[in-house]
Amino acid sequence: MEYAEKIERLSELIKDNKRFYVLTGAGISTASGVPDFRSPGTGLWEKIDPIATSSVDVLYDNPRLFYEAAFSRFAKIFSAEPNQGHYMLARLEEMGYLKGLITQNIDGLHVRAGSKNVWEVHGHLRSGYCLGCKKKYPFEELVQQVELKRIPPICHSCHSMLRPEVVLFGDPMPSFFFELNLRVQTDCEFMVVVGSSLVVYPVADLPRLAKKMAIINNQQTDYDRKSEVVIREDIGQVLEDLVEALENKPGKA
Repeated sequence: MEYAEKIERLSELIKDNKRFYVLTGAGISTASGVPDFRSPGTGLWEKIDPIATSSVDVLYDNPRLFYEAAFSRFAKIFSAEPNQGHYMLARLEEMGYLKGLITQNIDGLHVRAGSKNVWEVHGHLRSGYCLGCKKKYPFEELVQQVELKRIPPICHSCHSMLRPEVVLFGDPMPSFFFELNLRVQTDCEFMVVVGSSLVVYPVADLPRLAKKMAIINNQQTDYDRKSEVVIREDIGQVLEDLVEALENKPGKA
């Protein structure tokens, strides 16, 4: 199919399948200046060993290494702004088509773009918390302490270490993830995967639970052959064209 035909087909699938969900990965945020992890030649994990700096074991056993080597990446992600792709997904929800948005990203850009029904399965950078008393802090507090060389940052109440509210390598998935699996399996008629290589498990299993799926991603995935539509074009442009197609030929959301 030509590009215009794929957009038309995707819009028809959304109109015909009322319980429509989206799963996003790092690829949707690259236009916001957030590097992805696995693209050949540019992926972050080609330059940095995540287990050596960004795991929960490093945080607990060598917090200075974690906050000096890994935390700067989190601070840069925190300052990013939503791009057209994020806004278009928020628009699809506003139009009544998109029932839920699942994201692997910790940047919080979907929430900032206006999406409401969002599951951030790897956590987010809006806050951190104390490992002792569990008191929550805005993420800016962790950034400020690290910038002042207070490493690791500590709780003002009990003086235990603070950590960002993200799922690190070695952390368990959030408790809601198992309910999310059941929701996708029972409620999702159609899932569009946006900007994910679908190699990080257990999240990569979610599209398999949907009744139908499509993929918008620059790289090939193992799910391409199972997809109704595969589009390898600029993500923001694809989503903008999709919204325009749905606005011009609306269905019953």
